[in-house]
Amino acid sequence: MTLSAKRDWLVPASLIMLSAVPVIAGVARTAELTGGAAVTPENARFFASPVPVLVHVVGASLYCLLGAFQFAPVFRRRRPGWHRLAGRVLIPCGLAAALSGLWMALFYPRPPIDHVLVTPMRLVFGTAMFCCIVLGLVAIRRRDIPRHRAWMARGYAIGLGAGTQVLTHLPWMLLVGQPSGIGRAFLMLAGWVINLAAVEWALHRRLTGPARSIQRRVDAPAGVLASQ
Repeated sequence: MTLSAKRDWLVPASLIMLSAVPVIAGVARTAELTGGAAVTPENARFFASPVPVLVHVVGASLYCLLGAFQFAPVFRRRRPGWHRLAGRVLIPCGLAAALSGLWMALFYPRPPIDHVLVTPMRLVFGTAMFCCIVLGLVAIRRRDIPRHRAWMARGYAIGLGAGTQVLTHLPWMLLVGQPSGIGRAFLMLAGWVINLAAVEWALHRRLTGPARSIQRRVDAPAGVLASQ
């Protein structure tokens, strides 16, 4: 593998690693619900209504893992049909993850370690993820590829928030212990904000990079093709 190819795989590999902890936690939760584990105060809400959490685990896991490959340019160039085929799986998975997350935020009892602010934050970011995916779908139906990419990247960033939240929680856990209350709320918020900031930085860099100077010298349709 050439150095350029390795660089192309750096982003998707990082995204898969970032997804690993929440995906493993989701698999463990699924095994708990389907394997007859004992009901405890911590998991009672999931046993009382298991369908939303199972939908969320499956939808979010596929969305995060499969979506990572959409950020591998070399993979997409070698398999031009991959992006469209994967999108037909990713969009329903992402919408299912967002809607099930909203349902759980609204109807599951709030865990004792969660501050009251966590519920509205989940509602805001869950709604934003749903809207980003829908706007991305609308954009591609209009053949507006730049806007499609931007909205889908934002939706993916929100969906991957649980992975980044592992990183924001880790230093606190090592230094202080299990976060709770307002501290936990801000650590969760930081995960979503970091991801969205990274996406906006990448989108801005793409618009202001060398491709933009080339685009100015071509007509509009050719410019759209050059951005693909």
